[in-house]
Amino acid sequence: MISIIGAGMTLEGDSETDGSLRVEGTIRGNVRAGKSVVIGKDGLVDGSIFTQDAVVAGRVSGGIHAVSRLELLATSEVSGEIEAPRMQVEEGAKVQGQVAVGESTGAFKVPQAEIPSSGGKAEPEPEELEQDDVEAVLQESGELGAG
Repeated sequence: MISIIGAGMTLEGDSETDGSLRVEGTIRGNVRAGKSVVIGKDGLVDGSIFTQDAVVAGRVSGGIHAVSRLELLATSEVSGEIEAPRMQVEEGAKVQGQVAVGESTGAFKVPQAEIPSSGGKAEPEPEELEQDDVEAVLQESGELGAG
């Protein structure tokens, strides 16, 4: 499931989803998404992002904590702490802040909404979003060119 904050829309406060979130407008608060966060070229997040995979083409004023991977497109501007095991940065992307990349960046997990106790059972690992899924979301919005 993909939730969208459209262009011209402003959300005041924290947002949370188990799926994916696409931001074309503005969020003033922290963002938590179980699968992925995609910030469009005109999107702005004034707060921290906690997710599995993130693709940023717009602006983030706060930390980005990705469990799996982070991609910063050429139009992106990030001001804050970045933590991800894998990161791709296109030429032209602007980053200001501390960056920690690699498997040793910590055992941080995307915080889940209040989930009932598993009764001693092991919790499943978060599902990794495939590159094809991220590209499909980007192609839908026109962010990803023909190559």
